[in-house]
Formats: sequence, structure tokens, C-alpha cells
Amino acid sequence: MSAETRTVAPFVLSLIGGVFILLGAIITSMFTFGSPNIVGSMSNSMSGMMGGMNGQMGMGMMGVYPIFSIIGLASGALVILGAVMLYSRPFEKDIWGVVIIAFSILGILGGMGGFMIGLVLGILGGVLALAWNPTPRTALSTPAVLSS
Repeated sequence: MSAETRTVAPFVLSLIGGVFILLGAIITSMFTFGSPNIVGSMSNSMSGMMGGMNGQMGMGMMGVYPIFSIIGLASGALVILGAVMLYSRPFEKDIWGVVIIAFSILGILGGMGGFMIGLVLGILGGVLALAWNPTPRTALSTPAVLSS
């Protein structure tokens, strides 16, 4: 395929956004799945700051963080997959553009949206993929004839 039929700019923006989302999720999961000593010291310091309320509230929230980390890792991987599929199958641009936008937004939960850079680049790449209109070279070379 030639360069006219490839979605290069949406591919590059979405790929970089997916990498940022994946890096943000990896850093977040390092804190989530870190050593028990780190998590224990964090909960002890929180109980000192919040008084006696940490017994019910803190342990309930610690069970949610691993789920958010997994969502972030999956979102980053799916944005990268969507970018690669957008480049390899450019005529399915609508499907892959929506996938890139949806998982870029979902990446906020688990990876801080790739430090928000990944979120912006992913959404921009997905929107460009949706707005891109592939036109074959033959459609550009033949004049349009209007009949009355």
C-alpha cells in the first residue's frame, strides 16, 4: 500500500499515547503490587492521619487498586493494538478509532491516563483516525461530471 492509503499521523499519535498509558499503568502497578512493607507503612501512616476511621475505609480501598492497575495495563495494551491495527487495516479506521478513543479514556482509571499525555495523544489519534477519509488515486484523477 502507498502512503496515501495509510493513516500515518493517527497511528503515530495513538502509538505514543498507548506507550504513555502503558508506562503510567506500570508505574501505578509498581506501587499497587509493591512489597507488603510499603503498603503496610502507607496504611499505618494513613491511620495516624485519619484517626480510627482507617480500619473500615482504608482496607476497602486497597482491594480496588489492583483492579485499577489491571484496567490501566489492559487499556495501554489495547490502545497500542488499536494503533497497529489502524496502520495495518486502514479501511477499518472507524472501528479502530473508536477503540483507541475508548481505551484512552478508560486508561484514566488505571494509569493516570499516561500522565495525561497519553490520554490527549490517544484521543487526538483516534479523532484523526475517524476524520481521515481514504481516497484512492483514481478518484482524485477523474473529474466529477454533474448531470442536469
